[in-house]
Amino acid sequence: MGRGKIEIKRIENSNNRSVTYSKRKKGIIKKAQEISILCDAKVSLIIYGPNGKIVDFCSPETTSLSFIAEEYQRLSGKRLWDLKHENLNTEIEMTKKENENMDIHLRHMKGQEIQSLNHRELMALEDTLYNGLQNVRAAQARLGHVGVDRQRNDSIISEWTAKKLLNEYMVRHGKETLDV
Repeated sequence: MGRGKIEIKRIENSNNRSVTYSKRKKGIIKKAQEISILCDAKVSLIIYGPNGKIVDFCSPETTSLSFIAEEYQRLSGKRLWDLKHENLNTEIEMTKKENENMDIHLRHMKGQEIQSLNHRELMALEDTLYNGLQNVRAAQARLGHVGVDRQRNDSIISEWTAKKLLNEYMVRHGKETLDV
């Protein structure tokens, strides 16, 4: 004798509803796995539970839910994402790329990973650092925190500037440069 039919309506008792949800969730995931294996179908399943938890299933040959969503869009002609969301995704990717570039620039400013820079890039980095140092010194002078090492630092900067000018001259005239 088989089971009797039940009326499909909301279960009022919360305990019974929770137990039914759990059993039926397991059942539908089992069915998704079976159809995926038996029929070599690409299956994707997302369940948003009443407690706010998300359960998902993707057949083994499917790499992700986004792959299934893109395939659905392509084959059905229905758009799951509107143009606004696609533009946001593009903007997110651009922001990630910009962030990566800024991280690289920051590492260069710290003197890290500069081996890949060519001569012009190194000269530009050197100018930026020199200008930054000048700005820091100007701020220190305004605050009155210039230390005793100022003269020593000034002589180092003067020597550095002279070498830099000499290097620029040598580059212009095709001669070997000095280490600055």
